[in-house]
Amino acid sequence: MKITRTRSLPVGRVAALATVGILLAGALAACSGSTPTASSSANADQIAAALQQKSTITYWSWTPQAKDQVAAFEAQYPNVTVNLVNAGTGNDEYTKLQNAIKAGSGAPDVAQIEYYAMPQFELSKSLTDLSSYGFSSLQSSYSPSTWTAVTGGSAIYALPQDSGPMALFYNKAIFDQYGLTVPTTWDEYIADAAKLHAADPTKYITNDAGDAGLTTSLIWQAGGKPYVSSGNSVTVNLQDAGSKKYADMWNQLVEPGLVSSTPSWSDAWWKSLSDGSIASLVTGAWMPGNLETGALGSAGNWRVAPLPTYDGTAATAQNGGGGQAVLAQSKNQLVAAGFLQWLNSGPGVSVFLKGGGFPSTTAQLNDPTFLADAPTYFGGQLINKVLLDASNSVVPGWQYLPFQTYANSVFSDTVGQSYANKSDLNKGLAAWQESSVSYGAQQGFAVNK
Repeated sequence: MKITRTRSLPVGRVAALATVGILLAGALAACSGSTPTASSSANADQIAAALQQKSTITYWSWTPQAKDQVAAFEAQYPNVTVNLVNAGTGNDEYTKLQNAIKAGSGAPDVAQIEYYAMPQFELSKSLTDLSSYGFSSLQSSYSPSTWTAVTGGSAIYALPQDSGPMALFYNKAIFDQYGLTVPTTWDEYIADAAKLHAADPTKYITNDAGDAGLTTSLIWQAGGKPYVSSGNSVTVNLQDAGSKKYADMWNQLVEPGLVSSTPSWSDAWWKSLSDGSIASLVTGAWMPGNLETGALGSAGNWRVAPLPTYDGTAATAQNGGGGQAVLAQSKNQLVAAGFLQWLNSGPGVSVFLKGGGFPSTTAQLNDPTFLADAPTYFGGQLINKVLLDASNSVVPGWQYLPFQTYANSVFSDTVGQSYANKSDLNKGLAAWQESSVSYGAQQGFAVNK
C-alpha cells in the first residue's frame, strides 16, 4: 500500500468557485469519457478474476478509516496495489478532481464524494455507471435515502459509505441542572433555549453561526423541496412551504439571540461543548466519535434523542455523509469496481465501523452487536438504536442542486447576513435563491424559481 498525503487547507469560497466553474464549463457541453471501459455484460466472475491479476489502482479519500481499509483489502487481494491519496477534504479534493477530469488524465480510479457534491460529477458524466457491473442488485443493502443520493434513474454513480440521519445530541447534566425537558417538538426546544439562556446568559441551547448544510437539512426535515433538477432544467425555490416553515421556526432562536455564534469545529466550540456552555447539537449520526475525542470534559454527560419535530410525527433528514465512485477516466475499472464493492458492501464495512463510522448498509444498521453498543461517554445509552430510528425516519424526495458547492459558498454572503444582524432568515433565503438562480443561468442552466 502506497500512501500519499497533501495538506488539507481550510475550505474557502475561492476553492468552491474554482471547483464549480471548472465543472460546469464542461458539464453542459456533454463531456467525453461517460462510457465505462468494461463491457456492459461484466459480472461478478469477471470482477473476481480481475482481482486476482497483478494491478494497481489509485484511491482518493480523506476518511480516517481509509488506511486500515486499504490494508485489509490488500491482505485479501495481494496482487492488487491500492495507492491511497489524501488529496484534501471536501472542496479541496473536488477542485483537484475536476482539474484532472478537465485535463483528461490524472484522476484516481476511485474517489470519495459527499452526497451533496455527487450531482455535479454526475452531470459532467465523469463517473462510471455501476449498473453495468450488476450493482443494481445491491439496492436493498442500503438505506433508501443513501441509495437515492448515489443514483439517477437506472444509473448508479457510487456506492454509499456512511450516512448522517439527524438526531439531537444533548448534555443531560446541563438539562437536569436547569430543569429542561428533552424536547420532542421544536416549540419545546425553543422554550428550553429561552429558559436556559435566561437562567445563565453564558449558556446556549446550541450554536449556529450560519451553516448551509444545517439549513438545507432542516429545510429537508420540514418537507421543503427547494431544489428540483432534471438534466439542464433546475428549479430553485427557497421560499417554498418547507423553507418558510424552517425559517419561521429557527427565527425564534436567531432573532432573540438564543443560539451561540461560536463557529462549529473551532477550539472555542469544543471548549463550549466540554464545559456545557453549548447544551445540545442538532447534527448527523456521525457525531458520537467526534464528541468522544473532542469534548472530553463532558464525558458521560451526553445523550442522544430523536430530532425535535413540528407536530410530534417522526421526521428527520440527512446531514453529511457520502460514498465512493469509480471515475470514468479509470483504465482499470473492473478492479476499481471490485475494490469499491469490497469497500462499501463487503468486509470493508466492518473495518469502517471499527473506526467509528456510521453505516449506510441495512445489515450493519440492524446488527444486534451494533445496536447493543453502549458507550460510557453517553452514559451507557444504546445510542445506535436511536440513530437507527432516525435513519428510518428520513423524509424522502430531497434533491441537491447540480451546483450545490457554489450555492453553499455564497451562503455567508446571503443567509449569513441574517445571522449577523439577528434578522429574518426568510430575507436571507430569498437572497440566497437569487444568487443561486443568477449563477445557474450564467452557467447555461434553464433556471426556474
